[in-house]
Amino acid sequence: LNRQMMAEESHRQDSANLLIFIMLLTLTILTIWLFKHRRFRFLHETGLAMIYGLLVGVILRFGVHVPQSMSDVIPSCAVNASPATLLVNVSGRFYEYTLKGEVSRGKGHQVQDDEMLRKVTFDPEVFFNILLPPIIFHAGYSLKRRHFFRNIGSILAYAFMGTVISCFVIGLIMYGFVSFMKVVGQLGGDFYFTDCLFFGAIVSATDPVTVLAIFNELKVDVDLYALLFGESVLNDAVAIVLSSSIVAYQPAGDNSHSFEAMALLKSFGIFLGVFSGSFALGVATGVMTFTKLRDFPLLETALFFLMSWSTFLLAEACGFTGVVAVLFCGITQAHYTFNNLSPDSQDRTKQLFELLNFLAENFIFSYMGLTLFSFQSHVFNPMFIIGAFMAVFLGRAANIYPLSFLLNLGRKNKIRSNFQHVMMFAGLRGAMTFALSIRDTATYARQMMFSTTLLIVFFTVWICGGGTTPMLSFMSIPSAVLDGSQRRNTKHESAWPFRIWYNFDHNYLKPLLTHSGPPLTATMPACCGPLARCLTSPQAYEVWTHSMITDASGSHTINRKHSFNYSAGGGPSDEGLDHELALAEHEVAIRGTRLVLPMDDPVEPPTTVTLPPPPSPPRSDPRRHRL
Repeated sequence: LNRQMMAEESHRQDSANLLIFIMLLTLTILTIWLFKHRRFRFLHETGLAMIYGLLVGVILRFGVHVPQSMSDVIPSCAVNASPATLLVNVSGRFYEYTLKGEVSRGKGHQVQDDEMLRKVTFDPEVFFNILLPPIIFHAGYSLKRRHFFRNIGSILAYAFMGTVISCFVIGLIMYGFVSFMKVVGQLGGDFYFTDCLFFGAIVSATDPVTVLAIFNELKVDVDLYALLFGESVLNDAVAIVLSSSIVAYQPAGDNSHSFEAMALLKSFGIFLGVFSGSFALGVATGVMTFTKLRDFPLLETALFFLMSWSTFLLAEACGFTGVVAVLFCGITQAHYTFNNLSPDSQDRTKQLFELLNFLAENFIFSYMGLTLFSFQSHVFNPMFIIGAFMAVFLGRAANIYPLSFLLNLGRKNKIRSNFQHVMMFAGLRGAMTFALSIRDTATYARQMMFSTTLLIVFFTVWICGGGTTPMLSFMSIPSAVLDGSQRRNTKHESAWPFRIWYNFDHNYLKPLLTHSGPPLTATMPACCGPLARCLTSPQAYEVWTHSMITDASGSHTINRKHSFNYSAGGGPSDEGLDHELALAEHEVAIRGTRLVLPMDDPVEPPTTVTLPPPPSPPRSDPRRHRL
């Protein structure tokens, strides 16, 4: 009976703790509405969620006291290590207890008073397995591919080379500060060069959610938006793989923190292997997400959601990185699987992941504010904090300015100096940095890094995020104007590797994996006719015919040359590429191609074909729809 009463009491406390976070999110949403109604842009909802979390943390830390109970008996036991589980013999009965970590270095009564703080402290795996996947997946699923691929070379340079440069610059600077702290006696524990590199990796993951939200409201230049968004999406993935590779650095011999070339090469190999394996797994699961439940949109949306989430867990279970896998799974599904969903499921999936992203992101930022007071093992070292802020600033500068100079040597559309200053200013730290730092706080070095990371996130979100609007005005950043001339110039600015991939994707992958694009019978060589007819689904012909009829209803006169949109080399022309990339930014029910290709007709010179007006559809050639 006593155990049942204690279980009910614990259940009520857990419900009250969850209610605290729900009320935090509710208060944040109501305040956001007020800010948007008043057009107040200085403080974003993420910064607001952190402030509310701080206030609740102060109340829980200094205003809540828990009475003594039998559930918190503190026995004394001489144990040299901290085992993961304990088997306790109580009057001949064995009970198993699981280690949750060191809660306090104080006396017993202090531990008792901090029970509520321990209750609101989440398992770090909750962030990785539950809160991070929808945030990362939404970033890939909502990617605006037109401007992303137009700047793909620069985005990859900032994400890969820039993150590595930032990691090593921050690591070297922090190692200098740590060495000086050791000399003057300001260091209370071990702090190695690998710990400094790990700190450089986790704080190199930028998350400018505040800046991008303001960019979207103010309609700033689309290329600047694409560069910042693309870098923040990819460098999260790079940072987590880089940090795991640094942890895997293990030289042979007694001194596990000395430099060894073979261990360095092994870590580099782990980086390439984990990233490429996660990338391949994410793309493969995204491509294989076929649904045949179009008649039941609710079941189709549920299946799509579960398969997308399982990508993250599958990668983690296989030893890869779920963040990389779920990111590229989202990009792949937005490009292929989205076309196969029913119109209701297309709307539902976008709204579902947008909602989950919003809730998860604001929950994490609320928890950040709460953790500043609820975490029991903070190590705030003023010298380390000053060095960390200086290193983060210099690491971001070493990322943006040298790479921008090198990229401008090959770009037709230059990255202007005011764009570079805004990118430097917008390098905020957020959810990924916090999740990486809280995942392991067992050692003195990791505790110091976690405490310093919290302060860096607070400063960048409040100061840098809040100063975005004045920064844009000071730098005279233009607004985006999507006129016809800018769209026509897209084909001249797209990266040539993407153009090669686009031709292959448009001719073969999209017709094979979706119901859009020209049928394979129109793009594959004549000798592969039977195979093409076998791989082309009847729905592809229906979508293709529907697209042709839609064109006919929109304009009675169609120029065959422009409706083909094919170049002399057999692939889509530049106009076709630009047209499809422009369509990718709009949410349409069926994103079928507008390309109309004869299957067996001989090549004819460009002529003008007049089609009858609807509702009577044009009579189709039976050869055009032969399976």
